[in-house]
Amino acid sequence: MFRKLPNREAQRERREWALDQTRWKHERDVERGYRIKWGYVGIAYLVEFMVIGASLAGAWLFADYYSDGDARAFYFMLLAPLVYAAVELCRVPLGILARTQRSWFVRALAMLGILFAAGVTTKSVSQLGEMMFHPRLMDAAKAKTALKDAQADRDSIDTRISAANARVEQYANELEQIEKRSAENASQLAGLPAQRCERVYGTNSRGMRYSNLKCVTDPRTATLNAAVAKAGTDRGTVVKELEEARKGRGLLDRGAADRKVADAEQAYRNAVNRSQLHSFTAMVYGVDPIEVSDAQVHAFLRIFVFVPALCAAFASTILALSAVSVRKTFMDEDDLGAAVSAEAAPYLLASVAETVRQEMATNPLKPANREGSVIPLDRRTAPVVPPGPPAAMPMPASAGA
Repeated sequence: MFRKLPNREAQRERREWALDQTRWKHERDVERGYRIKWGYVGIAYLVEFMVIGASLAGAWLFADYYSDGDARAFYFMLLAPLVYAAVELCRVPLGILARTQRSWFVRALAMLGILFAAGVTTKSVSQLGEMMFHPRLMDAAKAKTALKDAQADRDSIDTRISAANARVEQYANELEQIEKRSAENASQLAGLPAQRCERVYGTNSRGMRYSNLKCVTDPRTATLNAAVAKAGTDRGTVVKELEEARKGRGLLDRGAADRKVADAEQAYRNAVNRSQLHSFTAMVYGVDPIEVSDAQVHAFLRIFVFVPALCAAFASTILALSAVSVRKTFMDEDDLGAAVSAEAAPYLLASVAETVRQEMATNPLKPANREGSVIPLDRRTAPVVPPGPPAAMPMPASAGA
């Protein structure tokens, strides 16, 4: 197959059309006094849309996590982020207006709007940064709380062991006293005289004779029986409490407390090693990550959250400001379409003539040289002819005659 030859006329027309379009854009930029690089503006809008999308996604996750399943609270928490997103969308147009407006008042208003929008963006992006570090910080905080509890438990183990020993000794003494009292009551009860029984004779009201057996008991017997029964009840209660005290004392082990502290410290170290914020803080202060304080961690948290948020807030705005090229020579040069008024022409020519007259009075022209020749204006040297044999001179006609 033969390739079709290009149409020269179509190519020429397309080239002329491109040149006309370029000239039209140039004339438009000259008339406006500025030029906008729309490629940079597109990148600025792309960055802006990425920030807005990330902010809305973070707000959605935040509302879903903290609304606790309440649909109304979930949607209430999304209203403000939508307004913030609308405000963030205004930063790029405000940056372009700050460069293209001729009124300084409007420029000041645009810059003020940029600051307000940057503040909103800083808030949204800082919330995203805090959400990024939040899970690891929470794990480290929980592990640190468990470590403090284990250390406090170990520090108080001696006091609790002493209290448990004292409680066991107290119940043991009470049981011994009850046993002693019960034994004394039993011995006294055994030493009492036996019950005496005797037959009683008599006549009742109807004149009939009767005969009954009457037993007499020592009055101390009832008291001693009650004391013995109470001692048995007290003994059962004290024995139960003594068993519980001994069981609690058996749970108090210094070795177990030390092992618990070691396990909690290892868990806290693992949580800290998974936290980037603790690692950076320890690297800067030159200490072990497990030894950094909460104040140091939160100081770096402010740096790692607010500084990137400020950079994200002003990056696209600075790009939009740099995308505008202002022509400072607008309508000041002839090649930009400047024209001189007919009324101003005599004054302009008079000023030029006066300047030339002063220049000639200050630097007069030098006189001609002695031979009467003048210095040529064109001082370009003639081409150099290489040397060769002399050409034969023509003979005059009279010499041949």
